[in-house]
Amino acid sequence: MLDLDEKKFASFINDTLLKMSQNDRKIASMTRKIEEINPLLFFSVAKKLTPYRTFWMSTNDDFLVVSAGNIYNITATENRFKKTQSAFENIQRHAEVYNPYETPGTGLVALGGMSFDPLKEKSSLWENFADSQLHIPEILITKYNGEFYLTKNAYLSTEDDPHTIAEELLEKEQILLTETNQKQSIVALDSKHEIEPEQWKQAVHQARETIRHRDVEKIVMAREMRLTFSKKVDVTSVIKKLLETQPNSYVFAFDYGEDCFVGATPERLVKVEKENMLSDCIAGTLPRGKTKKEDEMLSHQLLNDQKNLEEHDFVVQMIRKGIEEHCTNIDIPNTPTIYKLKNLQHLYTPVKAKIKKEATVFDIIKKLHPTPALGGTPTKDALAFIRSHELLDRGWYGAPIGWVDSNQNGEFVVGIRSGLIQEDEASLFAGCGIVKDSDIDAEYQETGMKFLPMLNVLQESN
Repeated sequence: MLDLDEKKFASFINDTLLKMSQNDRKIASMTRKIEEINPLLFFSVAKKLTPYRTFWMSTNDDFLVVSAGNIYNITATENRFKKTQSAFENIQRHAEVYNPYETPGTGLVALGGMSFDPLKEKSSLWENFADSQLHIPEILITKYNGEFYLTKNAYLSTEDDPHTIAEELLEKEQILLTETNQKQSIVALDSKHEIEPEQWKQAVHQARETIRHRDVEKIVMAREMRLTFSKKVDVTSVIKKLLETQPNSYVFAFDYGEDCFVGATPERLVKVEKENMLSDCIAGTLPRGKTKKEDEMLSHQLLNDQKNLEEHDFVVQMIRKGIEEHCTNIDIPNTPTIYKLKNLQHLYTPVKAKIKKEATVFDIIKKLHPTPALGGTPTKDALAFIRSHELLDRGWYGAPIGWVDSNQNGEFVVGIRSGLIQEDEASLFAGCGIVKDSDIDAEYQETGMKFLPMLNVLQESN
């Protein structure tokens, strides 16, 4: 028996079907307000229904989207930014969307990410994650300004029965919103193994020599740590611990099959809300102090450290140059401040601007990725070195991940402070910027610090 909301959804689907020609396919999307729910419970229960789950929360903004299912994939390899934008625009033109709120993250929303470098030789580690892969979920929960919204999407053919679709989605919705999940068993960390640390140091040495003898200013080198556990890792527990321990971060999880890319990144690449554009310059790192006095001393040291200031300025100037074509009214402070996380502190400069009417979030991503904080400078030369000397396939690590909706809103972050969980194993990733005066052992220790947010959570959350 359909309730009032489901009768409305069935009628909406029927109206959509009447507009379709034979053999046509079309997405129907409908959004309504709901009472407050537990998003972690929604995410946990979703695993019973689908291999596709997404969790995304900006802790500073108290904004989240959490999704279940996948009705449509947008993938691209060559010209991936342009083709992804074109594909999403095409979907919007043909979709029937009922969304009276126009709240960011509601209605027709695509979520996903892109690989760091599509030209890098692929490894089996990232086989479930494409070079550009966004999907439209079946059911989406959004929290914005304290209000909760539920969006249901159906990919229709002319053979579909509207009442059957409405009933099937109602059944899934009721499971997701009302079922409680069983408590997970304790999972112990069995082992951790740093992948080829001495080879990584040798690659860093080569990067430093390349910078000293060629027209390259900075190269970012990343490395991997592999973990094994006594049982399958509960991703929901990992997200919960990240939310508790990593304030001022974006907490994310993209769960595709048995692989989940999860983390808590401090670094926004770009946020677009109507005509307003925001970006973050985060580069230059020191640990937090054990006492308030030591913490203030380290902050002062970071604000006056020439290497870190130069590394930060690389990012600031690159972002300024990158957005000029697509933005006006660019506002960038002259000096950085300190951005504090639980384990680390960074130099931070916010960027505000107005995005031009004809520009999109993907136009900005194309200009900004990879920033010097994740690739180096000049970008082309740094990427060429990374491609040939770095030991790992970064996959989505250090790459743009996020969401975009049909109301000119979207947000993408840089996928750092992250790991790829694969049942009872996980790979963690961390990188650092190499310049001409880099100390190899100090850079190695810096990457060790950057492993900690995910390493600590995986040790404590299961």
